[in-house]
Amino acid sequence: MEKGMNVAEIFGQDVFNDTAMQERLPKKVYKELKRTIEEGKELELDTADVIAHEMKEWAIEKGATHYTHWFQPLTGVTAEKHDSFISAPLESGKVLMTFSGKELIKGEPDASSFPSGGLRATFEARGYTAWDCTSPAFVRRDAAGATLCIPTAFCAYTGEALDQKTPLLRSMEAINEQAMRLIRLFGNTQSKRVRPSVGIEQEYFLIDAGKFRERKDLIYAGRTLFGAMPPKGQEMDDHYFGTIRQRVAGFMKDVNEELWKMGVTSKTQHNEVAPAQHELAPIFEVANVAVDHNHIIMQTLKRIAGRHGLKCLLHEKPFAGVNGSGKHDNWSLTTDDGRNLLEPGSTPHENIQFLLVLTCILKAVDEHADLLRESAANPGNDQRLGADEAPPAIISVFLGEQLEDVMEQLISTGEATHSLDKGKMHTGVRTLPDFAKDATDRNRTSPFAFTGNKFEFRMVGSRDSVAGANVVINTIVAEAFAEACDVLEQAEDFDLAVHDLIKEYATRHQRIVFSGNGYSQEWVEEAQRRGLSNLRCMVDAIPALTSEKTVAMFEKFGVFTRTELESRGEIKYENYAKAINIEAQVMINMASKQILPAVVGYTKVLADTVLTVREAGADHQVQAELLTEVSALLKQTKDALKVLREVSEEAAKEAKSEIRARYCYEKVVPAMERLRRPVDQLEMLVDKEVWPMPSYGDLMFEV
Repeated sequence: MEKGMNVAEIFGQDVFNDTAMQERLPKKVYKELKRTIEEGKELELDTADVIAHEMKEWAIEKGATHYTHWFQPLTGVTAEKHDSFISAPLESGKVLMTFSGKELIKGEPDASSFPSGGLRATFEARGYTAWDCTSPAFVRRDAAGATLCIPTAFCAYTGEALDQKTPLLRSMEAINEQAMRLIRLFGNTQSKRVRPSVGIEQEYFLIDAGKFRERKDLIYAGRTLFGAMPPKGQEMDDHYFGTIRQRVAGFMKDVNEELWKMGVTSKTQHNEVAPAQHELAPIFEVANVAVDHNHIIMQTLKRIAGRHGLKCLLHEKPFAGVNGSGKHDNWSLTTDDGRNLLEPGSTPHENIQFLLVLTCILKAVDEHADLLRESAANPGNDQRLGADEAPPAIISVFLGEQLEDVMEQLISTGEATHSLDKGKMHTGVRTLPDFAKDATDRNRTSPFAFTGNKFEFRMVGSRDSVAGANVVINTIVAEAFAEACDVLEQAEDFDLAVHDLIKEYATRHQRIVFSGNGYSQEWVEEAQRRGLSNLRCMVDAIPALTSEKTVAMFEKFGVFTRTELESRGEIKYENYAKAINIEAQVMINMASKQILPAVVGYTKVLADTVLTVREAGADHQVQAELLTEVSALLKQTKDALKVLREVSEEAAKEAKSEIRARYCYEKVVPAMERLRRPVDQLEMLVDKEVWPMPSYGDLMFEV
């Protein structure tokens, strides 16, 4: 019988965490490093040399032969260059294993080879990776052996951020500074720091690796571009939280073990709503560590899937007609001594600091809704948002009955005198205990929902980094805190001023609060009456990134410069156009080389059958009708393929990325949809033995 793993023994064993640092570093060096981590003090090079040596020795004991600066460029995935620890050979022919403080602190990848949106020309190559010592180094094990991974930021030689981490760290400083101002006004003199705390739920699909290799659309685009729905989808609701299949359970076991060793607190695992869909969720962590760990999770899911003959799909909508995959970003603010600023307490109407924080967040989301929507924009999310348990593209805030009642009291009477009781849950079964209910129900259609002591931003796509979304949330809330503190710090009567400010924010921004069905057409119409944006497409959302309001805010708090924002807008237009072009070319390839030949061959079989049956003197009407139907759909496919080729070629002629992205959205995407329709109908008519690729049923139900 297999011995179970001891999680407490293996957890964090491959992380150069605080325990490892205390054991290995001299006390003075340890204190200097902790001061750098907690206060942002500059690390002296001789101190870095000691840390680097001990980190190297620790990693070698773990079997590491190489190290890498592990960073997050604007490609959407992580990047790394591996260097071994060996130095120049000695006269004896032996080598030393060395790792210096300079090598730990700074790396030098080619900045012109990563997306820069014009910040770096091809001949201007220098860029730097800088050690983020607030996120611990770790050893990762894969086919290359063991590698010491050092989390780093990535900047151009000229200082602009070329990554996801640098602006995230800047935004964390901004929210810390403004949140500290706010809590000091309420008499908190003990807390020294406020950090955004983030919990990231990761959804994904698992399919058989062999079937994956038979689908060019999955290989090149990450999603199925053709595919008819199987007889059964998710309508029976039997997959959600259902018994985990043994093959999948074995995969999850190995994933957990790998993650626990690397210090990732993998907590929850379950089947999601769609067939073959699953979810993994860790425990809350400081924002930059949570983002790093989410990248580790995505990489681990993909790597371990291969061991089990599986393929992990992280695309937001790999299958039409069933749930897509998101990444729920649970966000809160916590002091260094454990106080959650979003904890309402048992009587939230009396918790004035909480009410100010809450109404500041309403203000932030209302004033920057378009920017928040943009932070979750990618081509895959265009297919996901608005249905099948994904939130709509309209940004709104769900507060729940208790807090909505408190807000209503403030708006209508000027003060809140009571809070709705949480109540008891009575099951009506004597053997089951009664228990206290939460103060409010949940709303799965809300993109930004208060869920007890945090906000859940449900809009982020499953393969995206959540860094961008958290940069936006941190900064817009920092702005709202700053504006509130500017008023309150000058107030003669603080109690009266804070009361008036809470009422003002609640009243002015009540339009952003919505508790109903976000999927309904009625909400689309109501949102329009309220003046709320409905940015259905990534191309429509990108301009929010470079609006004057956005630029002014980010520059004020030192999170982005105008140049950095404009470069990111350019990159996003390019990425959209490139992603749609790849999908269009894959569809053209599949239709031309696989689908049309298969259907033409099938029509010949049908035609031969019609002739044979007619010559036999039997009724051949059914066979003839089927031949006619297939032939008609074949012509529709050929005509739609011709149109897609033409619009794709036209899109490629446009040099300006914004215009090309808009053309792709308005012309290429509809042409892709027109090609898909007859092909999906043909799949339902053509003999399965003839159809050139696995069906949805094969992919989703045969794992």
